[in-house]
Amino acid sequence: MLDLLIITLTDKVPEPEDVKAGWTAFTIFLLLVLAVVVLAFSLVKQLRKAQAAKDSGVYGDEPVTDEPASDDVPPVDHRADDQR
Repeated sequence: MLDLLIITLTDKVPEPEDVKAGWTAFTIFLLLVLAVVVLAFSLVKQLRKAQAAKDSGVYGDEPVTDEPASDDVPPVDHRADDQR
């Protein structure tokens, strides 16, 4: 309790006219926003490339086509090989 009283008495809060936002902080904020936007566009680009590679069969999956799959060939489960 005594600590709280000492802190309250010694902690000087600046007056509202003594505190103002600066251009430096605003510039840093804008640069951070720009960095997030650039990273978001890059992420979307990489996800599109990965989806296109998956659709073309690069990762070992069957390529995605618009034609229906043939029923006489059973699908291959690649995950069963990884569990051994």
